[in-house]
Amino acid sequence: MTLDLAYLLDFKALVETGSFSRAASIRNVTQPAFSRRIRALEDWTGTPLFHRGSTPVTLTQAGQAIAPAFETGLRALMQGQADARAAAARATTALHFAATHVLSFSFFPVWLRSLEGGQPLEAVQLSSDSLSACEALIQEGRVQFLLCHRHEAVPVRLDPSRFRSVRIGADTLSLVASPDLGRGSEVGSSDGDPGSVPYLSYSEQSGLGRIVASARPELNAGLVRHSVFSSHLAASLRSMALTGRGVAWLPRSLIEEDLVEGRLRLAGAPSLDIDVDIVLFRAAHGIGKAAEHFWARMV
Repeated sequence: MTLDLAYLLDFKALVETGSFSRAASIRNVTQPAFSRRIRALEDWTGTPLFHRGSTPVTLTQAGQAIAPAFETGLRALMQGQADARAAAARATTALHFAATHVLSFSFFPVWLRSLEGGQPLEAVQLSSDSLSACEALIQEGRVQFLLCHRHEAVPVRLDPSRFRSVRIGADTLSLVASPDLGRGSEVGSSDGDPGSVPYLSYSEQSGLGRIVASARPELNAGLVRHSVFSSHLAASLRSMALTGRGVAWLPRSLIEEDLVEGRLRLAGAPSLDIDVDIVLFRAAHGIGKAAEHFWARMV
């Protein structure tokens, strides 16, 4: 016999009532069926657990010895059941997002707060990573939504038959540098060779790197020849730019305060700016009712 939760509940009912008939009634079974289940429990332990000849029914020494273990086990099982049901309930209402690093802290919190309207969403989970990693998360069904930058020059890597998208904001990529980096490092207004400007570049995993390479291919190729640092994190490029290590394409959503307060300056003509969209992707099917309700607010 496999020990079943029902048998522990039967044991508890009989201990508390001292009566087979009352315990059977509480457990909503016939008395003969209840007696068979108590006998099965005793067969499992290998010894009688109750004195049947006494009124009320009392525990044998063996019953008294095993009662604490049954009580602890029952409490743990009931708590586990409650925890599992609560987790399932949260899973049906939780919204799971993947977002690129820069949007995770420069855009996502403000955008989410604007949607909540003073009533916070019940449960939100955010995974922050490179665009390549975020694309893998939504393709594997581990998140319902993907938040990223988008430019028309960059092919979408998510199958349009499986994923949908909606534009939810805008951003601009600008070439910037620290004021400490001499003005001679300023990139000209043409898309020619930018010269020997020290360049802080995006690595291959970066979605912003894809955009820069596709939207400004000749200029980017010229800059890459003088790359002194590479990362998929815009925040890392920002930190290096602030220390005067080179010029970098950075989103205005990340550096607007730096520009206003003079920590960074434009290092290229305004005509070189790259306007980009901020988009939200979702799987076409199977994202759950809560996620569908959230999506309905986007479109």
